[in-house]
Amino acid sequence: MTNYNLKRRKMKNIKTLSIICLITFFTIFSCEDVIDVEPKDRVTEVAVYGDIDQVEALVYPMYNSTEGWAIRRNDFWGQRINIESASFEAKFNFKDLNNIFQLRAGGWSKSNVGLSFASKWQNYWSYIQSTNEFLSKIDASDAMVQDPERAEVLKAEVRFLRANIYTKLIKYYGGVPILTEPAKITDSFEYTRDSYEDCVSFIVEELDAAAAILPTTRPAAEFGRATKTAALAVKSRTLLYAASDLHDPSLLPQTTNTELYSYSVASKWEDAENAAKAVIDIVGEDALIQVANATDYQNLFLSPNDNIIFARPYTAGFYEVGTGGFAAANSLPDQAQSPSGYGGWGLSSPTLNFTLEFNFNDGTTTGGVTPANPNDGREMRYYANLNFQGANFRGRQINYALSDTLPGQNTPAFPHGLDSPQGLGNVLHSSKTGYNIRKFQDESLDATNGISPNRPYILYRVAEIYLNYAEALAEQNKDGLARTYLNKVSSRALQPDITVGGDALKEAIKRERRVELCFEGHNFFDERRWLNEDHLGFDIKGLKWKTDTSGNLSFEEYSLFTDSSQGRIWFDRQYYLPIPEGDSEIVPTLIQNYGY
Repeated sequence: MTNYNLKRRKMKNIKTLSIICLITFFTIFSCEDVIDVEPKDRVTEVAVYGDIDQVEALVYPMYNSTEGWAIRRNDFWGQRINIESASFEAKFNFKDLNNIFQLRAGGWSKSNVGLSFASKWQNYWSYIQSTNEFLSKIDASDAMVQDPERAEVLKAEVRFLRANIYTKLIKYYGGVPILTEPAKITDSFEYTRDSYEDCVSFIVEELDAAAAILPTTRPAAEFGRATKTAALAVKSRTLLYAASDLHDPSLLPQTTNTELYSYSVASKWEDAENAAKAVIDIVGEDALIQVANATDYQNLFLSPNDNIIFARPYTAGFYEVGTGGFAAANSLPDQAQSPSGYGGWGLSSPTLNFTLEFNFNDGTTTGGVTPANPNDGREMRYYANLNFQGANFRGRQINYALSDTLPGQNTPAFPHGLDSPQGLGNVLHSSKTGYNIRKFQDESLDATNGISPNRPYILYRVAEIYLNYAEALAEQNKDGLARTYLNKVSSRALQPDITVGGDALKEAIKRERRVELCFEGHNFFDERRWLNEDHLGFDIKGLKWKTDTSGNLSFEEYSLFTDSSQGRIWFDRQYYLPIPEGDSEIVPTLIQNYGY
């Protein structure tokens, strides 16, 4: 891998419409913060960097740069959904709004990427500014003299967080400027993008440096803070993504400025293998918590456990929005994702297309065809992750079905389903696909607007690392060991061993990632890095359920959008978001992404 030497690089700066947000260190805390620190007008900068406790307090808000339940914390809808609704997994449900992700009609443009993506660029650079500001001051601070060991760990945390931000920048935008010093008003703002390969090299070196200092584990009271294991997990995902087809110079969808997207490192799959193995060497080869049923599996996502490598903690006083009541409750998955008949908003409706990825319990696949009895005999994770017609949920069976009307009458033969478009609650939130998300829901709560005391948003976990390892191995034709680690995940889900090899094994790994990691923010990027356009632009399908006048229940498979231009469309430019229009036009050296 190309060595990236920070000391040889000249600082690069940004001149954008959002430059004011980048100038002041504390600006970031007014944008999308959840944790507050002492206001700057009450504590001078000298005092802050002179006291190790105050320095630690500066680090806490930087953790807001990690993902959480909200894809965008300062947007009404973005507070209540994540990226699953822009992936193969699901669609945004309420009124079929397109302005949330802008993935229908003409798709993304440099002036419109949908509300949820609109501020990604500016927010990430704001956090880069705050981390750079911290790192520019900590070494020469009195706090470093006062407690050098603790200060070095805090410094490593911030380097970890900065590297993690860069992993997100390059996933969304390709190669970006590598900035290691805070921007100042007096700077001459000349701005160019570094190559994708240089960005990956920078991220890896930063993570290696952080991992050398961070503790391997943290006590329970510090759940959610960076560790050596977390740093190595971020490295594993980064190198796996870099090795994938999306960045293969011979497969690039882009034809200009290819250095912004390509990764030509010959040892790329071996590097990805070694990075995953480094994490496995810490967590163990048989670390997965075993489960007996769907409920046990569901519980893995409701509280801290040994399989979580890095997560964003949520406690009784810490939500995406507010500190209680309506705003807090519906920013968490219970109310945001429950069916409408439970008072839920059902905002991310899983697509029928995605649900067909779940096997039968004997390990056979659906073959992409809707089974005659779609909810019978499916694999355990189908029942753990999905709400569907007839599922037992919060004390009753879910019912999406509308009843036929009696001949010659205007009344239904039977009551419409409580979760149907004629049911309870706000029926505009009734699922249009015949599915809702069950994963992450705490059914021990008395109501969907309750608050769990300690439910995490999981960012990295052991099962992903095993699958990263399996994929890197399979790409090197090391099928035996790849199957071993694939089966560790699949068998924990009570599926029979997978025995295939070659291309079939690679496809089995992809299916396992879709199912095991569903709704955790992976699929949006996985389908892109695999160049799987069938799962990027597709006819969104669902099931309509009805009860006939004899009381018989049946379903119809249907396309949600009969006009193909209103379905999930695909353009090659959408492998990446565009650089925001103002930034790319004000600074000509800031190359716009391909196709925009």
